[in-house]
Formats: sequence, structure tokens, C-alpha cells
Amino acid sequence: MGLPRRTAMALVLATAAGLAPRLGLAQGAYPTKPIKLIVGAPPGGGPDNVARVISQHISLGQPVVVENRIGAASLIAAEMVSKAPPDGYTLLIASQTVLAVAPLLAKTKSFDPQKDFTGVAFIGTAPLVLVAGPGLSVNTVPDLIALAKSKPGAVDYGNGGVGTTPYMAGALFSVMTGTKLNSIPYPGEQAAMTDIIAGRVPLMFANASAAMPHVVSGRLRGIAVTSPRRVSVAQGLPTLAESGVPGFEIGTWLGIIAPASTPPEVVEKLNAELRRVLSLADVREKLHGQGFVLEDQTTAAFNQYIRQEQAKWGKVIQDAGIKAE
Repeated sequence: MGLPRRTAMALVLATAAGLAPRLGLAQGAYPTKPIKLIVGAPPGGGPDNVARVISQHISLGQPVVVENRIGAASLIAAEMVSKAPPDGYTLLIASQTVLAVAPLLAKTKSFDPQKDFTGVAFIGTAPLVLVAGPGLSVNTVPDLIALAKSKPGAVDYGNGGVGTTPYMAGALFSVMTGTKLNSIPYPGEQAAMTDIIAGRVPLMFANASAAMPHVVSGRLRGIAVTSPRRVSVAQGLPTLAESGVPGFEIGTWLGIIAPASTPPEVVEKLNAELRRVLSLADVREKLHGQGFVLEDQTTAAFNQYIRQEQAKWGKVIQDAGIKAE
């Protein structure tokens, strides 16, 4: 027995409505309006600068508008994007802090970092440099490990507070070396660096691009870089991994993510365009100048990397007993 004519027509219309967006996407209609790139950091900060450099070069026929949503270690911005329509018009510039650290420390229930997002494109990683000031008489990683083991909890390191990349670098170091560094939080990296130069705090894991001028001038002593390989931004410093802590790796990485269920064809179109942008000499020069080591990744590789980072930092938080301040 056939369906009533009105019911059959309703089904046809519903099916057509469902297919229309997909057909439009398949024909290259996306995007048909401006794309918002949400940044959870204030204007002028590292993520904001990166977002603006990239957005100026995206060429998809529509403008990319950078919008700052500040607060709660970027969790406010992440919650907003997690609840946005999954149509490719609301994206987030994200880091390991917002995807793998802050949600665990805050025990947020407003979004699930593992289920509510999909990776669009990896941008790069800004490695840290382990630096010592005049108040610390060590020159190598083994020297620091020996000192920290001889004085458990007595070796201070400056950082921006629980959950920040410099803080997590110290936590990772402690876990991987069986030592315990003592965290001294500061309102910002520059304040900590000022105190290290003055000899009031002995060491810090600092952003390489900010620390290396002081290393070159002799005001700080560079011990090692936190990247998996030696990088030009750290001017040839050895890695921690090759200096006695195999597998040690941390940096402030940035990538662009979208709400889960964003159509794969939209994600792939964005990925291809962003990888093109990141290959431009002008863009590479500007991002290198901000300390980023760029890496070309497919969406699949980026999503795998996100999962690895979530597992890695979840374990560090548990093993180190880290709790939100």
C-alpha cells in the first residue's frame, strides 16, 4: 500500500532539504558568508597575532573575521565554538591548554574537548627554552637533575601559573626525571624573566623567541630547548631529550578546530587553504619571528596529534597531582 500523497510529498521535500546543503558544498558553494575565527586570548597576544596573520591571507571568496572571546584560559571561547552550528563558519584557534589541560583542571562540564571538536589544521609549535639566571650554578640538564634530586622541592622555577605551558613544562620535567621543582607563579612571562635575570628566581621554561635575546646577551644561560629536534629559534641549543630526558617534548602549539560534525568536505577545504597559507614565505617569516616551528599536517594527522596530547597531559596531571589554583 502506497503512502498518502501528502505524506510522500513531505518526505520528498524533507529529503531535498537535507541534501541541499551537501549539494551546495559539493559544488563548491562554501563559503557564502564571512567566517569567524574565535581567539580566546586578548588582542596583541600570541594566539591573536597568529590568527590575524593567517586570516589576512585566506582566500576563499569571503573574509575571515578574528573575534576575541577572553576568559577562563580560553574555555569561554571553546564553549562558544563547541555550541556553534557545525557549518564551517565558526572556528577556534586552539592550543594544548584549551584542548588537553584547562578542561581537566577546571573539570568543565560545558563541553567535552574530546567529543565536541574536530581538527581542521595544525599551525605550529613555539618551543620553550630552559634558562637559568645568575642565581643557579648549573650548566646542563644532568646538573639540574642532580641538584633537584639532592634538594627535593627546593629548586624554584618561574611560570605563569597552573596550566600554562611553562608550568606544565616544569611538571613534565619533574615527572620524567623523578624530581620535584617548586612552582613560583607570575602574572606573565616577562615578570618572571625579569626576576630570573635579577637572580631572584633560578630558572624557567621560557618562550624561545622571548628568552633567546637574553641568552645571546649573556643575561640568561640557555640550557636546553623543549622541542624534539634542535631548532633555529633556539640557536642550536641541545634538546632536553638528547640531554638526559628521552622523549621530553613540550611547546605552545596552535591549531584551528571546528565544532564536531562539521561536514568533512568543509573541513578538507579549510585544511587545504590553511596549508597553502602556511606555505607562503611572508606568513612563514612572520610566524617564525614569533617563535613558531611550522608543520604541515593533514586533518587526520592533526586529529591524531590532538588525541595524543590529551592522553599525554591527562597522565601528567594525574601523575603530578596537579590541581587548579
